[in-house]
Amino acid sequence: MFIARKLKKENICEYLLYMWQVEDLIRAFSLNIEMVNERIIASYPVSADERKSLYNWYESLIEMMRLENVQTVGHLQLNKNILSELDELHGLLLRSGKNAGYNAKFYHVLPFISQLRRQQKNSQISDLELSFNFQYGIMLLRMKKVVITPETLQVQTEISKFMVLLAKNYQLYKSGELDFDE
Repeated sequence: MFIARKLKKENICEYLLYMWQVEDLIRAFSLNIEMVNERIIASYPVSADERKSLYNWYESLIEMMRLENVQTVGHLQLNKNILSELDELHGLLLRSGKNAGYNAKFYHVLPFISQLRRQQKNSQISDLELSFNFQYGIMLLRMKKVVITPETLQVQTEISKFMVLLAKNYQLYKSGELDFDE
């Protein structure tokens, strides 16, 4: 909760990837709040009140996962909403031409995204969701200490640079510093 709150303010892309990781962590503990409490919350270096807030946060996420039927796969609606918001901003940025650097970076990574799309079973997802899936997959491979080819790491680096620009533009948009109505 504390990390999520900080990331949501600072980097929406990292926030979304973190929340996907939290979903998977909850699944790894079989949506059992007591296991989450024992393995994660109890060892968190915070006050008793903050620990209670953290417990309530995990408990609410578990309940949402049950209600939304994403106990084994998929993402919570609150995370889907963030992705939709980013997709909308992405489209606005491309159509407006207000940020040539953003557009240039997107068109630079588009061949990589197209290659990833050809490898995907679900070709109906957006370019951004595909990029997030790729980044999340790389993160999981690193956690498992799987060797990743230099070519794949280069693609990951380029997509990361694009996502940094997306996150920066999101912050500007949310703060009112980026206006598409001019």
